[in-house]
Amino acid sequence: MDFGTFDLAYLLPFIAVGFAAQLVDGALGMAFGVISNTLLVAVMGVPPAIASQRVHLVECFTTATSGISHLLHGNIDKKLFFRLLVPGMTGGILGAYVLSSLDASVVKPFVLLYLSGIGIYLLIRGIAYPPKLREAKTVAPLGLIGGFLDAAGGGGWGPVVTSNLLIQGADPRKVVGTVNSVEFFLTITISAAFIFHLGFADVAGATLGLLIGGVAAAPIGAWAAKHFPTKTMLILVGAVLTLTSAYGVWQAWG
Repeated sequence: MDFGTFDLAYLLPFIAVGFAAQLVDGALGMAFGVISNTLLVAVMGVPPAIASQRVHLVECFTTATSGISHLLHGNIDKKLFFRLLVPGMTGGILGAYVLSSLDASVVKPFVLLYLSGIGIYLLIRGIAYPPKLREAKTVAPLGLIGGFLDAAGGGGWGPVVTSNLLIQGADPRKVVGTVNSVEFFLTITISAAFIFHLGFADVAGATLGLLIGGVAAAPIGAWAAKHFPTKTMLILVGAVLTLTSAYGVWQAWG
């Protein structure tokens, strides 16, 4: 890999995409994959398969940086972390195994419709009602489903797990930090064979640009998650979830 051949002008747009996507993901616990894929495919003209491949690899690094940043800012609930970790990784492994026999494109629009409804609910709840915090009760099944959908459908851990924990009344700051941290282990589990097959030669060009932007934004996103008021976070999560999910439904059925 010859770093001398890299063109900074070529890399800058990809750095910007990675930075913007991780800034939202680090602050709100979702949407790196959705935003990155959407911008790469719709705006920059990258073929969908190549865009997905690049984002998948980059997430292994951005989730690690984000997790460490959230840990340093005290955004992680240790009890919630371990309740999500094993079910999430188990769901990811199951999703990877059944991917070859499951037509994820058929299931995905219905999941996105469900997430759009949750987004609207969170948006209304954040605007109209001061949120009352309480401990989430349903965690392990949520981690299992989130991990499965993330592997089988090419994304969904953040939107599914973060939004459902918020509906249960968990502290948004702790939810975002914890979900981001668990996602690192989930991503590594799902991607292990993929990364081994690619090697490090693929960390070049556009992929390197996404990686630089994503890693640079991760600490800022963790800082924002710590300082956003609870009500503001509910509104922002609801808005991002509704918009990204609705766009996904439109792409699938439009």
